[in-house]
Amino acid sequence: MRAIVQHGYGPPPDVLALREVDPPTVTEDTVLVRVRASSANPLDYHGVTGTPYIARMANGFRAPREARPGVDLAGEVEAVGANVDGFSPGDEVFGAGAGAFAEYVSLSPDKIVAKPAGLTFEEAAAVPVAAVTALQGVRDKAGVRAGHKVLVNGASGGVGTFAVQIAKAFGAEVTGVCSTRNVELVASLGADRVIDYTREDFVHSGQRYDVIIDIAGGRSIADRRRVLERDGILVVLGAPKTNRLVGPLGGFLSVIVARPFVRPRMVAMLAATRPEDLTALADLLAAGTVRPVVERTYQLAETPQALAYLGQGHARGKLVITI
Repeated sequence: MRAIVQHGYGPPPDVLALREVDPPTVTEDTVLVRVRASSANPLDYHGVTGTPYIARMANGFRAPREARPGVDLAGEVEAVGANVDGFSPGDEVFGAGAGAFAEYVSLSPDKIVAKPAGLTFEEAAAVPVAAVTALQGVRDKAGVRAGHKVLVNGASGGVGTFAVQIAKAFGAEVTGVCSTRNVELVASLGADRVIDYTREDFVHSGQRYDVIIDIAGGRSIADRRRVLERDGILVVLGAPKTNRLVGPLGGFLSVIVARPFVRPRMVAMLAATRPEDLTALADLLAAGTVRPVVERTYQLAETPQALAYLGQGHARGKLVITI
């Protein structure tokens, strides 16, 4: 089968190549999926470039332990292990599995759920990592409910486009922060107000919020506290990656260190894919309450270019890879 293979760390076009490899096998406890589409995430970019350096403690110091990148996937069940219930060959599914930049993936059945019939494979592949991160941040960590005033900083990216829509689905009044070229996009997702950060600083807007969902980072803890209600909460889902040693983890660590000493509440989180969250998202997608935003699609051989563009930090919504 065809798959993207990684050899070493570095810029994606330099260390990734399309190769013919042996297809994965199905065990008694796994499902074989014919991948029709995948998508690029910052998680993939960091794994390919080997930055921040601290992440190499888990991924391998000189070269990645996992030579097959990619996580998000949508496709068709090809075969099912003897101990697996709930799936049959031909089922259309989406979810998350290691090595998803490939024609086939063998994975645990708790990593996939049925794809909503109204979604294309490309749309479904844009969902898993980004939407699960947004859902867990908005629902589980922030506890967003009707009447809350929510600020989404970084509203036009992969996680941000889902966070805006999920917060609106829970009845919140949502303000999105983005650049000039993305104002209309964020407004189309249901944001009640959109702040163009090149023209207005949300810290000095005079507005206070019950919840800040911060994906873009780039502001001090003091700045973010200034616009939070006393009983509000800051949920950090991302941060600038300029520091090559700790990258976006620096933003997370600063919140973790400061959290016991300050109010309002602050939470930094990394998402974990759970089947119940994928099912919840499938329901929102099927109802049309949430929709994926796909800026551009790439062919499998163009995966290095997709990741290189993602690394520039200007992608609108998701970049999808068709397979």
